[in-house]
Amino acid sequence: MNPDAPDGSRVDDFDYPLPTELIAQHPPERRGDSRLMHLPPSGPPRHLQFDDLPGLLRPGDLLVLNDTRVIPARIRFDHRGRDAEVLLLEQRGDPDTWDALVRPGKRALPGTRLQVRNGLWADVLRQEPGGQRRLRFAPPGRLEQLLPDIGEMPLPPYIHERLEEPERYQTVFAREAGSAAAPTAGLHFTEAMLERLSAAGIEHAEVTLQVGLDTFQPVRVDDLDEHRMHSEAYRVPRAARTAIDAARARGGRVVAVGTTVARTLEAAAARRAEGEPGADAGRTDIFIRPGHRFREVDLLLTNFHLPKSTLLVMVSAFSGRERVLDAYREAVGRGYRFFSFGDAMLLEPA
Repeated sequence: MNPDAPDGSRVDDFDYPLPTELIAQHPPERRGDSRLMHLPPSGPPRHLQFDDLPGLLRPGDLLVLNDTRVIPARIRFDHRGRDAEVLLLEQRGDPDTWDALVRPGKRALPGTRLQVRNGLWADVLRQEPGGQRRLRFAPPGRLEQLLPDIGEMPLPPYIHERLEEPERYQTVFAREAGSAAAPTAGLHFTEAMLERLSAAGIEHAEVTLQVGLDTFQPVRVDDLDEHRMHSEAYRVPRAARTAIDAARARGGRVVAVGTTVARTLEAAAARRAEGEPGADAGRTDIFIRPGHRFREVDLLLTNFHLPKSTLLVMVSAFSGRERVLDAYREAVGRGYRFFSFGDAMLLEPA
């Protein structure tokens, strides 16, 4: 690590102390019963409830949601007398070929056949960067048939309690199946809240980013210049692009609901700025960090993120590192709930 590197270039620049008891282990009893910290451009944070969100927005604003749906991507099985599991990350070309994490990885070398469950097996085709494996399941079509029964909701590793209602790890607007993790900022929304916002003149549009490997991977380098994001598939449908353009024309603000939406919009905007054709669909490995110029996102609604994570780096890029870390320290002091099932934060740019 270079001790003379500027602030915001080292992973240690995005650390903060977090008591483990503040890591939410389950969703609130009712969807939407969460706290909301509002971080304005200047002045102290405001401490509200998520139910107060409509009052922080303006008629003409546009919420952009990620409509991805989490699949039961974790499959536990016995491999040669030992516990093993496959975590499906992304479908590759056909329903039987997937990139996945396999545990234990040392028993999943290329050429290995994994006897999974219920007559399903997987051949390890090759090892990919980041420790993932390319798998082909057989017999053909068997994985798609069995997955609802043998797969489990892939909760993050910091959640240790059993989820009684799997739908609580889905947003109410989840449509496009394929993610290995939920876009957790969207978990706070109910149908009633979306109707309230619509009645207040605040529309919403939907994009898709299939959440993949980087949700599960910590930053393993000291210097952020050396960190490489894995690519994820995204799509900004024509209806969403039309809604964004209309919001801009009427002077409304684009509110990204979650870091996955922010990555989607900023990746597409960067490609359009370069004149690339088809910028609203493809794959992105964009790493948003301090110094990034946001082209598409005016406000960011998100949860509280892990220390030393790429998501905390992104939030810091939006509202300023010191300002965000001060707000996080205040959230800890006030007992906010953190991470996937935790409370929400509405950030405005610095």
